[in-house]
Amino acid sequence: MNFLNYSGHMEADIKNLEAKLSKLITLCANLREENAQLLGDLEQAQQDADALKANMQRASDKLEGLLESMPQNAEAA
Repeated sequence: MNFLNYSGHMEADIKNLEAKLSKLITLCANLREENAQLLGDLEQAQQDADALKANMQRASDKLEGLLESMPQNAEAA
Protein backbone atom coordinates (compact mmCIF):
# COMPACT_ATOMS: atom_id res chain seq x y z
CA MET A 1 0.00 0.00 0.00
CA ASN A 2 1.35 3.37 -0.96
CA PHE A 3 1.09 5.78 1.98
CA LEU A 4 0.87 8.85 -0.27
CA ASN A 5 -1.99 7.32 -2.26
CA TYR A 6 -3.79 6.30 0.94
CA SER A 7 -3.30 9.80 2.31
CA GLY A 8 -4.82 11.23 -0.86
CA HIS A 9 -7.89 9.04 -0.50
CA MET A 10 -8.19 10.00 3.14
CA GLU A 11 -7.93 13.68 2.24
CA ALA A 12 -10.70 13.25 -0.35
CA ASP A 13 -12.87 11.41 2.18
CA ILE A 14 -12.33 14.15 4.75
CA LYS A 15 -13.24 16.87 2.24
CA ASN A 16 -16.33 14.91 1.22
CA LEU A 17 -17.32 14.52 4.87
CA GLU A 18 -16.67 18.21 5.46
CA ALA A 19 -18.95 19.12 2.55
CA LYS A 20 -21.68 16.83 3.86
CA LEU A 21 -21.38 18.30 7.35
CA SER A 22 -21.58 21.79 5.94
CA LYS A 23 -24.77 20.89 4.07
CA LEU A 24 -26.20 19.29 7.21
CA ILE A 25 -25.43 22.38 9.30
CA THR A 26 -27.07 24.61 6.70
CA LEU A 27 -30.10 22.33 6.53
CA CYS A 28 -30.44 22.33 10.33
CA ALA A 29 -30.24 26.12 10.43
CA ASN A 30 -32.88 26.40 7.69
CA LEU A 31 -35.16 23.93 9.47
CA ARG A 32 -34.82 25.83 12.74
CA GLU A 33 -35.74 29.06 10.97
CA GLU A 34 -38.70 27.38 9.25
CA ASN A 35 -39.80 25.84 12.55
CA ALA A 36 -39.74 29.23 14.25
CA GLN A 37 -41.85 30.69 11.42
CA LEU A 38 -44.31 27.80 11.63
CA LEU A 39 -44.62 28.21 15.39
CA GLY A 40 -45.42 31.89 14.87
CA ASP A 41 -47.97 31.01 12.19
CA LEU A 42 -49.54 28.41 14.49
CA GLU A 43 -49.79 30.90 17.34
CA GLN A 44 -51.45 33.43 15.03
CA ALA A 45 -53.88 30.79 13.74
CA GLN A 46 -54.78 29.83 17.31
CA GLN A 47 -55.41 33.47 18.18
CA ASP A 48 -57.56 33.87 15.06
CA ALA A 49 -59.53 30.72 15.96
CA ASP A 50 -60.08 32.01 19.49
CA ALA A 51 -61.31 35.36 18.13
CA LEU A 52 -63.69 33.58 15.73
CA LYS A 53 -65.05 31.42 18.56
CA ALA A 54 -65.65 34.52 20.65
CA ASN A 55 -67.43 36.22 17.72
CA MET A 56 -69.59 33.14 17.17
CA GLN A 57 -70.50 33.05 20.85
CA ARG A 58 -71.51 36.74 20.78
CA ALA A 59 -73.60 36.16 17.64
CA SER A 60 -75.23 33.13 19.26
CA ASP A 61 -76.01 35.14 22.40
CA LYS A 62 -77.56 37.93 20.31
CA LEU A 63 -79.70 35.44 18.39
CA GLU A 64 -80.88 33.84 21.61
CA GLY A 65 -81.76 37.27 22.96
CA LEU A 66 -83.73 38.11 19.82
CA LEU A 67 -85.59 34.79 19.95
CA GLU A 68 -86.46 35.34 23.59
CA SER A 69 -87.79 38.83 22.87
CA MET A 70 -90.10 37.58 20.11
CA PRO A 71 -93.73 37.01 21.03
CA GLN A 72 -94.47 33.39 21.90
CA ASN A 73 -97.59 33.16 19.74
CA ALA A 74 -96.86 34.61 16.34
CA GLU A 75 -100.37 33.91 14.93
CA ALA A 76 -101.28 37.49 14.03
CA ALA A 77 -103.06 36.77 10.75
